[in-house]
Amino acid sequence: PNGNGAIMTQAPTPTADTVRRLVSSLLKEGTKGGATTAGPEVRPVVEDGEHSTWWVGARHVLRLAPDREAALRQRRELRLRDLVRPHLALAVPTSVAHGEWAPGLTYTLDTVVPGGTAEEHDVSAVGEADLAGLLTGLREVPARQAETLGVPRTAPRSLEALRKASERAARRLAAADEFDPARLHQLGSPAAVQLAAQPGTAVLVHHGLKGEHLVVSGDGRVRGVLDWSDAAVGDPAEDIAGLAIAVGSPAAVRAATLAGYAARPCLRGLWLARCDTVIRLADQLAGRATGPLPLLRLQLRRAWEAILLERVTELREDDDLDEEP
Repeated sequence: PNGNGAIMTQAPTPTADTVRRLVSSLLKEGTKGGATTAGPEVRPVVEDGEHSTWWVGARHVLRLAPDREAALRQRRELRLRDLVRPHLALAVPTSVAHGEWAPGLTYTLDTVVPGGTAEEHDVSAVGEADLAGLLTGLREVPARQAETLGVPRTAPRSLEALRKASERAARRLAAADEFDPARLHQLGSPAAVQLAAQPGTAVLVHHGLKGEHLVVSGDGRVRGVLDWSDAAVGDPAEDIAGLAIAVGSPAAVRAATLAGYAARPCLRGLWLARCDTVIRLADQLAGRATGPLPLLRLQLRRAWEAILLERVTELREDDDLDEEP
């Protein structure tokens, strides 16, 4: 029991048999001509994970909510995807079936968006225009309508607080010969204050634009965006930061500029990404976080790639930062 006397039940662990029985009934592939067949091939997307996401044949992916909070986010995500789809030229996953796979725990069986990921394919110049369209489309989604679906509104993070945390993390990385803390001197306290988010700029943000969530074709075009479960109404610089980590700072800032964002949100997103990657790598090395070490190092390198905007913009006048670069 928990503190309120309620009985707490342990969520079942999904197995291949559990998944196969579920999707066979959904896709009606379990029986053909009265004979029982093996059903579709199923395999976990991440072999060593919690097995909450499964490939189902070649055309579908099954996502299982592992707990009640994840189930709440998944229900919200299904409604949100319908809201954002008309505003985006990129593909958004479509659910062909959804329900509960265990009491209180939801699932969605989605069609696969064809292509690889941004971890597998480089994004081309035309792909950067696709990303610009994504940022533009997100800005056009009515924020109030998203909130009525249950999408939370989040306050902008303090870049000054993040800067201080990243300085401490950078010293730990320096001791491990992973990072030069002097690179953080580019972001002094006055600059961090200048790059604070401005009032009235909140938009719908995906808040999870990782490389694995961007579907990229072999020619470098961005074809789709996956996993909308962490979407929020908040700081657009968070999505610029996500892109900096996923595809590199130059490409992220070029895409944001094409989308009409001025210097302030571009530079703010850049420094959110840089501070985040320093902190995450330090936490992983200290054993306080998990994640593939090579990927965290790669993400740090992407975020710290130099951009043209840094070379031509001086942090002097607030008005300068609000002009289009």
